[in-house]
Amino acid sequence: MLFAVPIGLVLVLAILVFLADPQRLALQMFEPGVALAVTLLILLAGAWRLVSMFHAGAMADGRRAFRGRPVAVLGVLAALAIATHLGLAAVTWGFHVAGQRIFVADDVPGQPAPGTTPLPGQSNPPDARPTPDPAARRINILLTGIDSSESRNHALTDTLIVVSIDRDTGAVAMVSFPRDIARFPLVDGRTFNGKINSLMTYAGRHPAEFPDGPMASVTQELGFLLGIDVQYYAAVNLAGFERMVDEVGGVTIVNSRAINDPTYGGWRDGHIGFYLPAGQHTLDGATALAYARSRKGAGDNDFTRARRQQQLLVALQAKLTDPAMLPRMPAILDAAAGTITTNFPPGQLGEMLQLGRGIEDDQIERVVLGPPYATHPPTNTTGGIYILKLDLARVAEMSVKLFGDESRYAAAGKSQ
Repeated sequence: MLFAVPIGLVLVLAILVFLADPQRLALQMFEPGVALAVTLLILLAGAWRLVSMFHAGAMADGRRAFRGRPVAVLGVLAALAIATHLGLAAVTWGFHVAGQRIFVADDVPGQPAPGTTPLPGQSNPPDARPTPDPAARRINILLTGIDSSESRNHALTDTLIVVSIDRDTGAVAMVSFPRDIARFPLVDGRTFNGKINSLMTYAGRHPAEFPDGPMASVTQELGFLLGIDVQYYAAVNLAGFERMVDEVGGVTIVNSRAINDPTYGGWRDGHIGFYLPAGQHTLDGATALAYARSRKGAGDNDFTRARRQQQLLVALQAKLTDPAMLPRMPAILDAAAGTITTNFPPGQLGEMLQLGRGIEDDQIERVVLGPPYATHPPTNTTGGIYILKLDLARVAEMSVKLFGDESRYAAAGKSQ
């Protein structure tokens, strides 16, 4: 009984916590030290069980317990206990390793407070920028898909989506920045003449100009253009995204119209072309990646592709919050560890889970900053390069509509 009581208490506690909210328990395992502590507890409990087994054998049969048939039975039971505890420890250790690789500590500098800095295009912004408030009404996250390969000497952020969640109402806004946006104002008053999907690589190669680092600079810049404080980012490697979709068993989407892109060449087997009829489909990883990347079919472009990327994120979110995914957790964790990097605080994952459960599709407002928010200058003025130039006045109107008084544009409008 003395040996059984500690194990019994741990088991009862574990069952109660699991039954209360298994998904929240899984997310808490990402918090620093939690998965490591649970792993050690599992291993100690296993050692305690082994001691209790050998003690029981010695109490029952003395030295005979370690001879012949008794020792064989004891060996089988000990092997089962070891296998059970090592298996559980492998899962919890997987959370620890994934958490170390996914969650990074570099903080994104906060944007200037509303009303204290010029709008994009104006000069002399202040040097000091306040740290983002973790208790702010809105949680704003930049989701970026990084497209890189062995044949490139740079990485392009062809997917740039700012997701804003209202803690009070549960409303969600998703704003996509097309990759061809160029000649836009920077936080420090300069103008970036390259395309926005190259800003991360440029910032990484020019640390004197972008001392906050590549990802932090991109996050800060998109928040500056939108007029909100983007506190966090999550960078997704597109090759890893394919595996993530496969590990959750595929994602279900409704394709509004047929896609026929004869030039798409992103398949691993080397074949060319992507076709998907209209209607509901459950996409595997490779097909979901094609759905997210294809843009050269009839009637398609960067703007339709951006809308499909938003659709895929919503579908993946629905899959990841499904309790049926719990048995797949080790494989999902391993895939996520090689796919996602974020500075989002793991201690706030429980709140994000709660918000995510309450989000309905009709609560999500999707915006792509193509026309009318951006225009295409004549190519004879751009050196023959196709670019998009933001209409900052329209962006300001959209920002105020989506974010209300929390938009820096709203604060600036009141002060005028």
